[in-house]
Amino acid sequence: MDQSLNDIDEMIVQEKMQAALEYQNEAWADGMADGIEPEIIADAALALVMRETIRIHGEDGAEEMLENLRERMLAGEFSPHRIIQ
Repeated sequence: MDQSLNDIDEMIVQEKMQAALEYQNEAWADGMADGIEPEIIADAALALVMRETIRIHGEDGAEEMLENLRERMLAGEFSPHRIIQ
């Protein structure tokens, strides 16, 4: 029973993640359509992420998140040319 509840919880998290990514893609497209350079949009998005992460998890939690993101980046997770097998 616990396993199926965990599976359902995981599915809900994945659905929310997909919805959040769609919202962010729409905001990115809107900014580009308004003539905002992608570098500026990215910088603003990262600044907002850091402020919210520090607000929610504190500076230590934000540092942990950055370390995790660095490892994922170095592993190629965010590469636009990444091939998923």
